[in-house]
Amino acid sequence: MDVIDKIAWIHLVEGEILSTRSIGKDVYYIPGGKREPGESDVDTLVREIREELEVAIEAASATHVGTFEAQAHGHATGTLVRMTCYSAGYRGVLRASSEIAELVWLTHEDRHRVAPVDQIIFDHLRARGDLR
Repeated sequence: MDVIDKIAWIHLVEGEILSTRSIGKDVYYIPGGKREPGESDVDTLVREIREELEVAIEAASATHVGTFEAQAHGHATGTLVRMTCYSAGYRGVLRASSEIAELVWLTHEDRHRVAPVDQIIFDHLRARGDLR
């Protein structure tokens, strides 16, 4: 079984979560991406968020939120994505990079608009009282 190893940034403001839609994609994803060889979770988080959103994650503030698995959206049946999620502070102004079509703020009502692993994360955050 193939597993895609991804790191994601959980950024919540007033009960809404920051999500992105990549160019050419039909669903929203929590920002983040795949680990490069030799990278730690936090190294991946810092690099991916800089690449996607043009802000600097404050690495020392990174806090593990949870690790979640589901069928990988757009991949063959049996390909899983393992999403290790962190919250963290940042410096800068959030803006979409050239690979990101749009930034949006979503609530649990938008669950149907996100990838399967993100749906599990949305449910987890809702159960904790963090996502409205």
